[in-house]
Amino acid sequence: MIGIAFSVKDPAGKGIADFIKNYYSLEKSDECKNAVECYVGKNFYLVGFREDVIYFEFLDERIPENTKEYIILSRHSSTKGIKSYTVHHTGNFGEALYGGRKRALAVANPITAHKLLKLLRNNCIDAGKDAEYEVSYEATHHGPTENDKPLCFIEIGSTLSEWKDPVNHKIVGQAVIELLEDPKHVCREIAIGIGGGHYPRKHTALAIQENICYGHIMAKYALSYLNDEMLSLMTERCMPKPRTIIVEKKGTRREHRETIEKYVEVENMIVRYI
Repeated sequence: MIGIAFSVKDPAGKGIADFIKNYYSLEKSDECKNAVECYVGKNFYLVGFREDVIYFEFLDERIPENTKEYIILSRHSSTKGIKSYTVHHTGNFGEALYGGRKRALAVANPITAHKLLKLLRNNCIDAGKDAEYEVSYEATHHGPTENDKPLCFIEIGSTLSEWKDPVNHKIVGQAVIELLEDPKHVCREIAIGIGGGHYPRKHTALAIQENICYGHIMAKYALSYLNDEMLSLMTERCMPKPRTIIVEKKGTRREHRETIEKYVEVENMIVRYI
């Protein structure tokens, strides 16, 4: 089973959830603990909570234990107001300013995240929104961090107008439904990413062009936290485990690259520069 969670106070997450609920004609269930809304599908739970999504540290306890992973339906905010459909993993490389624990990462599922990214891109193009909306990975950021099962976010950005738009609810909801209907997905390579902006466009392009599935991505602004311990955490908190570290060379300094190269030599991994 896949746990699909959202905040009932979030117009984007609630709108996507309602699209999925109506698509499957789901009836309310009492199988989820301390949930405002709970629905059970053939291979998924759809669960709404009062809390904001960045504080969803309780999913292992509140969604039935036969759940293998979580997908969080959410809004995305941007100071630049970029219209977007995004996918990302969660965690804090440094301080925990927006949920989770400091220097802690959630378990990433690169396969699920990559499939959602590709489905979003296809749906965006089919809806004629590709000239208006960006489809992208985001770098790892914010909580939650403490659940034991893999987790990824799928989001609508970046203002209330986009969050409330039923066309966007359909584009994102249909991506989730397509994954539920056919969860199998083959990646050519599993990787973690270093460098790039919050919207890591080079990593996103590579993922789509070469079928590379990313777990955690550390943006350029977080490179002060790059060390062996954090590289180990990015690798360990990823299922399946990555074999490759992909580095946006232009956004890193020599000391960053030396740290990465020494790490991959010890861990028998591969480094690739883009």
